[in-house]
Amino acid sequence: MLGMIIKNMSFKAGETLTIVGVPKPDATNFAINIGPDETEITMHINPRFNSKGDENAVVCNSYQKGSWGEEHREGGFPFHQGEEFKVVIEFAPTEFQVTLSDGSKIHFPNRMGAEKYSCIGFDGEVRVTSFEIKQTCSHPGIWGN
Repeated sequence: MLGMIIKNMSFKAGETLTIVGVPKPDATNFAINIGPDETEITMHINPRFNSKGDENAVVCNSYQKGSWGEEHREGGFPFHQGEEFKVVIEFAPTEFQVTLSDGSKIHFPNRMGAEKYSCIGFDGEVRVTSFEIKQTCSHPGIWGN
């Protein structure tokens, strides 16, 4: 992970991570990386405007033991250079459910299988303006009953 790195945080199954940012006006790509440390990535979200042979694609992957896994492509491409975006990542025990700004969804498996990750990184041509981790409440009204 390069760029901005946040260490010793706690992103656990049952929580939601919301990220707001702005790709640079001439951005080719950027990445959001979640993992147990700086060397392993369980969830790599890589919006590509024009990079690595892809144009207007969101590529997800994981990086373990020095190797990238199989690339996963799903969802739309609501990103625009120089314009604000929002990415919401719900962490379920077996997968990450990503909702993009246009409402399209990406379902990516939790390939490492951990229930808590402590490192998040942002890399590439992006300015992150906010991020927030909250408890996911998928069943409103059951708390306190």
